[in-house]
Amino acid sequence: MTAREQLSEYLLIGHVLKPQGIRGLVKVYPDTDDPERFLDLENVFIKRNGVYESVPVEDVQVREQEVFLRLDRVQDRNGADRQRGLELYVDREHAVELGEDEEFICDLIGCRVVDTKGNEIGIVKDVLQPGANDVYVLKTPEGEMMVPALKIAFPKVNVKGRLMVADENILPQVSVMND
Repeated sequence: MTAREQLSEYLLIGHVLKPQGIRGLVKVYPDTDDPERFLDLENVFIKRNGVYESVPVEDVQVREQEVFLRLDRVQDRNGADRQRGLELYVDREHAVELGEDEEFICDLIGCRVVDTKGNEIGIVKDVLQPGANDVYVLKTPEGEMMVPALKIAFPKVNVKGRLMVADENILPQVSVMND
């Protein structure tokens, strides 16, 4: 298994958008279904020069879907402004527990998709979250295919094996092709 095919040790949970006020807080866009998960964090990882570096998290506040926090003990607006654009990660050990039949989006991207007979369909290129359910974007030889993430359409998902099995009888009913 190549390094690209292995599951990442770190999971993206947010992006620093901008400074918030003058005391070192930043506003974070949460890349997680549960922004309140930030309340339990003591540290996050920031990727600098290809290396994940642990930095302390303080003064976390969550208001509806917005997250505000202090990173790396920064105490002023200038320091907070230098953090603009940073991506925040957690290691798998500190990731939220997933329920049955749940996977992290980053683990699905790059999975091979085959039908129940083993015929290649494509590769998961992206996962969209428009509302009611996620949508898998597959790169296929015929173009881009968008399929709702339904158990009936994908009866088997094996992220460790980097393989998803799709029901070839259901796909034509629920998928959309983009050329």
